[in-house]
Amino acid sequence: MPTVAPLDIEGHVVAAHFLGDTPFFATAAGTIHRLDNGEKVTEAHEGLLACIRDPHSATLITGGEDGKILRIGQDGGVTELAHVPRKWISVVAGGPQGAVAYAQGRSSFVRLADGSTKEFAEQRSVEGIAFAPKGLRIAAARYNGVSLHWVGTNAPAADLEWKGAHTGVTFSPDGRFLVTMMQENALHGWKLDGKPGDARHMRMTGYPAKVKSLSWSVKGKWLASSGAPAAIVWPFSAKDGPMGKAPLELGTRADIMVTSVSFHPAEEVLAIGFIDGMILGVRIADGKEALLRRPGKGAITGMGWSATGKLLAFASEAGDCGVIDIAA
Repeated sequence: MPTVAPLDIEGHVVAAHFLGDTPFFATAAGTIHRLDNGEKVTEAHEGLLACIRDPHSATLITGGEDGKILRIGQDGGVTELAHVPRKWISVVAGGPQGAVAYAQGRSSFVRLADGSTKEFAEQRSVEGIAFAPKGLRIAAARYNGVSLHWVGTNAPAADLEWKGAHTGVTFSPDGRFLVTMMQENALHGWKLDGKPGDARHMRMTGYPAKVKSLSWSVKGKWLASSGAPAAIVWPFSAKDGPMGKAPLELGTRADIMVTSVSFHPAEEVLAIGFIDGMILGVRIADGKEALLRRPGKGAITGMGWSATGKLLAFASEAGDCGVIDIAA
């Protein structure tokens, strides 16, 4: 069995990510812990609500109850990108060319590398935001759909409509599909590579709970999701994505919910975290399972792979975190 190096942190830990070979853990209290020749702590926020790894740089982007949007470097250094006084920032995204997006109320904001900021007004509150894989374009999830904005132009938004509350959003790595998490225990998707205004709908339903974690496989053939007593993994390699196809159900455990999913950076192997703290590794090709961590004190709230894929950091709502050495 792989070895686990434990790290006990006081309180709820909301995310775990690697920057280079250094694992980082972000707490709801606002501290950032990293294992770098011992445990180092950065006081980042007065209450942290969001922490993501910027896919375009070796940094973290965080948002907090103090209205700040920060960039955290590999050495733990903090750069304040924006500050919205007396507002909570729970939606952030990292984009190309040093751009960062965040949302507050009925507006999406994109801060460019030169420090200038563009605001995009929405009809309803923004619950999720994502950058497209190509071009400087964002998707803002809201009630009754998604708004697509080109950052560098004043063109009107392209609206993708679907009734209900959309709470998160992600583009497929090739940009052909857009998928949202919904309040109604479902995913909804649009196929984007048709004619303008011809985005086709994809309904992905049947979850017993809300989907709160999504992860694309390295080449975008699969989209894994939480919200069931197994990881629900939808096929996206065909021209029309998962339409008319059943998902894979990996790591099934009776009545024990999956709370976090994270695909390996190079192989079609999925890490699956459960509400009881267990973590499984499952190979897509044959469904073979490997126990990576036995049950712990709290639900797995986030996982992040090292660039080599040999190490997996995990966060827990009870603070019993750690790093798993897959190769051990």
